Amino acid sequence: MKITNVTTTQLSVPGFRPIQDATIPPPRSTTGNRGALFVHVHTDEGVQGLGFGSATSAVRAVIEDNLKDLLIGADPFEIERLWEQMFWRVRGYGRKGVAFCAISAIDIALWDLKAKTLGLPLYRLLGPYRDSVPVYGSGGWTNFSEAELVEEQTGYVARGMRSVKMKVGKDFGKSEREDVRRLAAVRKAVGDDVEILIDANNGYYAKQAIAMAREFEQYRVGWFEEPVLADDIDGLAAVARSTTIPVATGEHEYTKFGFKDLITRGGADVVQPDVGRVGGVTEWLKVAHLAHSFNLPVAPHAYALIALHVACATPNLRIVEYLGIEEQGYEIFFTDFPRPKDGMWSPFADRPGLGVELNPDTVKKYAK
Repeated sequence: MKITNVTTTQLSVPGFRPIQDATIPPPRSTTGNRGALFVHVHTDEGVQGLGFGSATSAVRAVIEDNLKDLLIGADPFEIERLWEQMFWRVRGYGRKGVAFCAISAIDIALWDLKAKTLGLPLYRLLGPYRDSVPVYGSGGWTNFSEAELVEEQTGYVARGMRSVKMKVGKDFGKSEREDVRRLAAVRKAVGDDVEILIDANNGYYAKQAIAMAREFEQYRVGWFEEPVLADDIDGLAAVARSTTIPVATGEHEYTKFGFKDLITRGGADVVQPDVGRVGGVTEWLKVAHLAHSFNLPVAPHAYALIALHVACATPNLRIVEYLGIEEQGYEIFFTDFPRPKDGMWSPFADRPGLGVELNPDTVKKYAK
């Protein structure tokens, strides 16, 4: 089998409410788009791999203009070799950020292709530890009113999820009292038996985050995500040492090398690699194994349909993020996808690869 072509499909679906967290400026409009970038790896045997990527034209350009030629003519099963070639191709301009999002999307497509060729769901190919995973309902955006926040979070609980996540650090960390009030409102609404996770999206400074953590502790918070700038590993470590709340981070880290520094310097109690940024399935699994060697749990960030498969193959899994905004996109992008039930989630057991297909009507209507 040889790769004959690599193509991309970029979708942008209008009519959705914009989102805001601690470090996203206020939306300019009351409506926005849900976007996604898909990578298709074609072969001479007719099997096609599907990968997901960050919905930006820059990622698409790296795939089309800088990485595609490395893949054409190659054996798609040689994933480690292809990953290394892509890594070194972007050495001078992309050891983090856009170029790694491009590598990640291609890598995901290669794994989907391999699993489809072998007739296996991806999680079965990876060697599963479990066939279902716990999920938490994720959202809690700072542009939600308190009433909207409570409605969303209790909605997740009504669906059987026993963990939910909301945003803090509102207005770049300048609305501390409001952060506490919103957390208190969610705790009151969901009751004492539901775990609440909080995410500051880099919004506080270290001393500020330590003080806020002391306020948050009374609400029995399950973790404090990205309390400070992701690059401030010393600050993350200082927060982790100063609170009983576990510090969760890693969504903005890239490669096993970045996670080595994050973990060894004490910056993470819960490790959160993002399969769409870290380097795809190949690198995500290496990071999960690295975390396991330090006896740390892993909780994948975003890209839920891919995270579902790698999480099933991860013995040190804590929980999987299930984002409401991603679910909105999946309803439109795919012909079908698995849904969580009673707080647990399983891949399709009888569909090879990632188990999803793009909806042709959506592609026809919304492709850019």
